[in-house]
Amino acid sequence: MFVQIFQDALFAAIAAIGFAAISRPPRQAYLLCAITAAVGHSIRFTLTDGSIAGLHITAATLIASAAIGLVAVALSPIAHIPAETCLFPALLPMIPGMYAYRMFGGLAYCLFKSNEADFMHYFYLFASNGATCFCILLCMVTGATLPVFMFKRISFQATRQDNNDYF
Repeated sequence: MFVQIFQDALFAAIAAIGFAAISRPPRQAYLLCAITAAVGHSIRFTLTDGSIAGLHITAATLIASAAIGLVAVALSPIAHIPAETCLFPALLPMIPGMYAYRMFGGLAYCLFKSNEADFMHYFYLFASNGATCFCILLCMVTGATLPVFMFKRISFQATRQDNNDYF
């Protein structure tokens, strides 16, 4: 089990570094993005595993996104970068791509089926995967932004060299 958690954290860290590279952050931000993504994604992986917690992916995503937000807010003053610099690339590996893919697949099959039983089956797949995808995205946004607003003073002062300097 430990190997699977490590692999999940490693691949999330690599993906976050790739996503961070698109926006060209400062050099010290890459490591912080990797750490933030590894922590958050491994928490979600652990919480969704049936042998440990067995939470639904939406609840696990909310908790993991909040952890990503907390880690990003905690690490941002160290590197003097905004928390969002670490936050957004760390969230991107948690985007529910398979649910979105299955949602659109269900919609495509739904449009091409002529009998009602097949139509209803694929419409159910479309609606179920669409609702799950939407809820995961909503939990990601909510969980990640709550720590930024809860610790507003830390988050908004992270880019200042002297944290006591105010406008």
